Amino acid sequence: MRELKKTLKVCSQRLNVKLLEELASFYRLILYKPLRSDISFYFATIYLTEFVRISNKMKFATLLTDFTDADGYPAVMKGVMLSITPEVYIVDLTHSIPPQDVLQAALLLGRSAPYFPIGTVHVCVVDPGVGTQRRGIIAQLGKQFFVGPDNGLMTLVYRKALATKETGRIYSLENPAYRLDPVSHSFHGRDVFAPAAAHFLNGTPLENFGGEITDPVLLHMPEPRKTENGWEGAILHIDAFGNLATTIRAEHLARKEKTHIILAGQTISGLLNTFGEGRQGDLVVIIDSDGYLSVCVVNGSAKQALDARVGDSVQVLFS
Repeated sequence: MRELKKTLKVCSQRLNVKLLEELASFYRLILYKPLRSDISFYFATIYLTEFVRISNKMKFATLLTDFTDADGYPAVMKGVMLSITPEVYIVDLTHSIPPQDVLQAALLLGRSAPYFPIGTVHVCVVDPGVGTQRRGIIAQLGKQFFVGPDNGLMTLVYRKALATKETGRIYSLENPAYRLDPVSHSFHGRDVFAPAAAHFLNGTPLENFGGEITDPVLLHMPEPRKTENGWEGAILHIDAFGNLATTIRAEHLARKEKTHIILAGQTISGLLNTFGEGRQGDLVVIIDSDGYLSVCVVNGSAKQALDARVGDSVQVLFS
């Protein structure tokens, strides 16, 4: 009983007791016969203690590529990583980045990475320079790690680490001990980046991969321009729903005047807080979950309605 109480104390520190109670009920259910509540509760605590033990040792990685799922390339990268570190849990961020579109990859990485556990390794392969002299890198930026080509893909996470004065260390992937052999000229995701990430997850120090880099390639990120009566920006990203995220952010709209948004010859007055405030088919403007001013169609596609493309001009006027 003393050990049971100790186990319960550990679990209660890490997990909700309500969950323990629910699992106790679950054990009674799956055994098809009534159990004393203290016995089923005991089984639940054993299960959760084991869960805590395993979760403390879990290794997390993500994959972000422009490979699509058509040809098996992401799966091959996973196979390489699992062969080196079988216990890693791999999450697919996306494999649907437009081909060679490093900017869109950088945007997705920047808005996704902060929501992953400390120590996650993000393997990012949108690599139009594969096989050239461009560097491969592994980086600690804040409390997470990033592996991929040195082509600006890590711009947003790098700048965030600098802005928050978090750790920023970047090393070149030079050591052949942490690559496959031979290395192809066209699939560094498999031959260089996946094995490097896996070896790092197995405990290889960053400095073992190669020399330190102090001049990473950074993208020029589009910024809005202040005008006499508002802002001039551009469409930055178009999501799968056809919503048009712009370079104009919530902080640019701090003025209390009436706001008018002009895009593709259409003028939209005012901002909504939710899609539900508009009617189906309405062209509306909201501040999206990442803080960008976004032009949308309620239950429809603004991309299709306006024949919009990334880079199209957007104006905000105050009156």
